[in-house]
Amino acid sequence: MRIMYFSDTFLPKVDGVALSIKNFSERLSLKGHEFLIACPKYGEGDFSRINDKISVERFTSGSLPSYPDIKVVLPNPEKIKKLVKDFEPDIIHIHTPGLLGQYAISASEKYGIPSIGTYHTLMAEQNTYVSFYRLLKLDKLFMKINKFNKALSFKDLLKFQKSDTFNLRKKIILKLCNNLYERCDLIISPSHLLKEQLLEYGIDKPITVVSNGMDLSRFQGKVKVASDAPKILHVGRISYEKNCDVIINSFKLIKDKIPNSTLTIIGEGPAISSLKIQAEKLGLVDSIIFSGFIDNSKLHEVYPEYDLFLTASTMETQGLVILEAISCGLPAVGVKSFAIPELIQDNRNGYCAESFDVVGIAEKAIEILTNKELYKKFSENSLAVSRTHEMGVCVDLMESVYTETMKIKEKEKKNHLFNLFM
Repeated sequence: MRIMYFSDTFLPKVDGVALSIKNFSERLSLKGHEFLIACPKYGEGDFSRINDKISVERFTSGSLPSYPDIKVVLPNPEKIKKLVKDFEPDIIHIHTPGLLGQYAISASEKYGIPSIGTYHTLMAEQNTYVSFYRLLKLDKLFMKINKFNKALSFKDLLKFQKSDTFNLRKKIILKLCNNLYERCDLIISPSHLLKEQLLEYGIDKPITVVSNGMDLSRFQGKVKVASDAPKILHVGRISYEKNCDVIINSFKLIKDKIPNSTLTIIGEGPAISSLKIQAEKLGLVDSIIFSGFIDNSKLHEVYPEYDLFLTASTMETQGLVILEAISCGLPAVGVKSFAIPELIQDNRNGYCAESFDVVGIAEKAIEILTNKELYKKFSENSLAVSRTHEMGVCVDLMESVYTETMKIKEKEKKNHLFNLFM
């Protein structure tokens, strides 16, 4: 099969979408399938091939003003037209709902090519991309306090507690995303819980669950025992929607109960500066380690060094870093939002608190870390949960999805204003 991927994010920018695209295309290319990946141009670190069956075409892009890490591809319908005609894909697979996703679905309709859309990212939950709310409510708070060298209390932070409201802006973004995905012939959800959420949103196209998968030959752990000096871990893009500030607030409470505990935050992103100031004002500079970016090829050696994984993200469609952590035997604490409870199963391999519940997250982490019998049980179960996401099984399932989708031989061709120039 010849499969064309469209994504508004890809390597060298490292995130869950990019890693999923890389993993599936590499594994499926070993079975003889060919791929063309259409993605943004970043500059340094760009490449045009992964192997002899996977080529990469880059599109000129600019940065989103409120979030420089996010690339916005500039219009180029002529290039899309040429790529589709030259590559002659059997299937078009959309991985993001940005401009490249719009190009992809329009090309699919114009040329009658079967299309698939993976719902990797809940854009309606990523208000930071289109709003300065977090900058105004967090960054400016910390900068102002820093200017006057004022100590920051936990009570001060509670004044800026975030809420999980479904506002008008979210509804508009959700409607735009759903309109795009409903033009696909099939939608892939990385988790069963997300599929349920998409059905609640009113999407009526067929939805198939295919986990992003995990290479358990690399991310493999053993049953862990509780430590008297627990090392807590958070991994991921350090951006505002990941709610790392909530993790730091919770760690303050954990530290009060377990004085010799530490927190390591691995990753880079625009929220780093405010998080470091937050750590300083809470008196946690000596207990929080900001490790920066660590390449995914080395992470399997890092996770086993830690004792507990924490996340407060409220918009995960699956959460690859959670899957990596539990594959290495770590119990975990997260929140009851979207797909997280599928990987962090309450009272099985960890706990899920309510979204933004600083106290709840801390209390659940303390319970795990101070109960040796419970800790061992959760570690054992983390390994068991991860085994259901073995990468080889997921690749075989994706291949069968492609095979079934190819059977749509006589897809109706449509012309819209957006694809008139393709």
